[in-house]
Amino acid sequence: MEASYPGVRISPMGEEHLDGVVELQKLVFPPPFSDELHWDVEYLQIHLDVFPEGQWVALDGNSVIGSCSNCRTSEERWKSHRNWWEAVDGPSIQGFDPNGSTLYGMDIGVHPKYRQQGIGRLFYERRFLYVEEQAMTRFGTACRIPDYSHHRGLSLEAYVEGVVEERLTDRTLTPLLRYGLTCLGVKRDYLPDPESDDAAAGLEWLNPFDVKVLGQ
Repeated sequence: MEASYPGVRISPMGEEHLDGVVELQKLVFPPPFSDELHWDVEYLQIHLDVFPEGQWVALDGNSVIGSCSNCRTSEERWKSHRNWWEAVDGPSIQGFDPNGSTLYGMDIGVHPKYRQQGIGRLFYERRFLYVEEQAMTRFGTACRIPDYSHHRGLSLEAYVEGVVEERLTDRTLTPLLRYGLTCLGVKRDYLPDPESDDAAAGLEWLNPFDVKVLGQ
């Protein structure tokens, strides 16, 4: 996989990258996003122990300039989860299911200097490829809607609808829709996030080769 930024590559996350990922979190999720929600080395190590094939980094040389964390979850958990914690059963991903139908995107971040270079799209393409390779049903996630902070005269639902219909632009949701994800609506009280009014937009990408999807 190639990014438009020279020298950048997507690689499996390893223990040698963990300190770099922790430092990256501070740049990717600055205040008002709470630093208590940042990954620390302990949690990242658990992700590698539990689901090593679902964790990736973007590297420029040996420098970590992007990270992507994922968990595999059951169909039941995907359909019933209402907030981030219920999606994976906490940062220790106790909800991991090795036979789960959904690759759940827990976190993605790109160093501010390297944004608008196609690195986020590369991470999503890698996620979609994993879903296809493992014959899973979907990639699913819920994303922040930080530019809702400029449109508080609208309901959360009206704001997200406006972004989906391209009447409004959100710096997080808009790019993901362009990657081919489908918006499933608003999830309230999803994660402490003042800019998004603690809400998120549910998203999924269905595996076009999955027999269950083809049969719908």
